[in-house]
Parts: sequence; structure tokens; C-alpha cells
Amino acid sequence: MSIDWHALGTVLAVTLLSTVGLVGVFTLGVVGLARPAAAAARGGAYVCFAACAAAVAWGIWLIVAK
Repeated sequence: MSIDWHALGTVLAVTLLSTVGLVGVFTLGVVGLARPAAAAARGGAYVCFAACAAAVAWGIWLIVAK
């Protein structure tokens, strides 16, 4: 049995970057809703949440697709 370290490192890097990016976008959405601001800021927060939901849905689709 042999471990493909390059593939393992690639999966680790992509997973880490995706997770940090998704958490960052979600944080921007929370900050956008936390401040009493204009409608544009609220709309930006909703876009951030929609992007997070789309990323999660895409990940689930990748796992369960036949």
C-alpha cells in the first residue's frame, strides 16, 4: 500500500482554502447584517449568505451525484 502524498496535500490545501473562504464570506454577511446600515449593505449580506448556500449545495451535489 502506498500513499500518494501529492494528492493528499492537494486535497488538504483545497479543503483548507475553501473552508477559510466560505467562513470569510459568511462573516462578511453577518457583519453586514449586524450594522444598522443602508439597504445596499443589507443586500450585500444577503448575497454573501446566498453564496454560502450555493457553495454548500454544490458540495452536497458533488458528494451525492451519480
